[in-house]
Amino acid sequence: MADKKIEFSHHISRQFDQELEEVRTNVLKMGGLVEQQLDLAMKALTQGDSDLGEQVARDDYKVNSLEVAIDEECSRILAKRSPTASDLRFVVTVIKTITDLERIGDEAEKIGYLAAGLAMAKQPKNRYREIRNLGSHVKQMVHSSLNAFARLDADEAFEVAKRDVEVDEHYESILRQLITFMMEDPRTIRPLLSVMWVARALERIGDHAKNICEYVIYLAHGKDVRHIGMQSHASLAEVERKLDELD
Repeated sequence: MADKKIEFSHHISRQFDQELEEVRTNVLKMGGLVEQQLDLAMKALTQGDSDLGEQVARDDYKVNSLEVAIDEECSRILAKRSPTASDLRFVVTVIKTITDLERIGDEAEKIGYLAAGLAMAKQPKNRYREIRNLGSHVKQMVHSSLNAFARLDADEAFEVAKRDVEVDEHYESILRQLITFMMEDPRTIRPLLSVMWVARALERIGDHAKNICEYVIYLAHGKDVRHIGMQSHASLAEVERKLDELD
């Protein structure tokens, strides 16, 4: 992940600057932990490692603990500092971002549980190739969304958010394939339902990564780009022009 810092406006209170920077650092720490959880969950699935899957599920409390700590610090800043303008947008963005990171952690926990169960079943010949591909796509989206947050890069956030449509298409393709397999051999229904839930978890992680990107754009430009259908626009500037027309 890039190690550039969000350029906060300088305040009379140096302590306030330090508090905002500490919050930012903790968000990136939480993001790194979530990325690790997702990576290990996918390894547990594709390697048929039940112990690793169970470990991922057990470690979800670490993500939850960071969410609580960051949320409490944001609440303290709101009460003590009464931030305005870009500072307020930053705190709001952090509160929303850690909620989505916590939910990504929940989905990784779910994949861990499912991987532990599937480790007892016979691995498919392709070793979950399509699921691996979807997982790789989603992991890159999460990483890039955190990169955009770290660099306050709205253009990168826009490009990452647009890639969610590819995740949705890949997910739907996997569902059709799994349903076909189940129809051909009803004995596979039980394990393939678990695989289907893994695919669903990955699709949801893509949604959460997209949400984080939308928050970054809000933080950088003060524009709420939710529900705009970004994949149908060529650039962030085009989205902003549409928003200006709606005002």
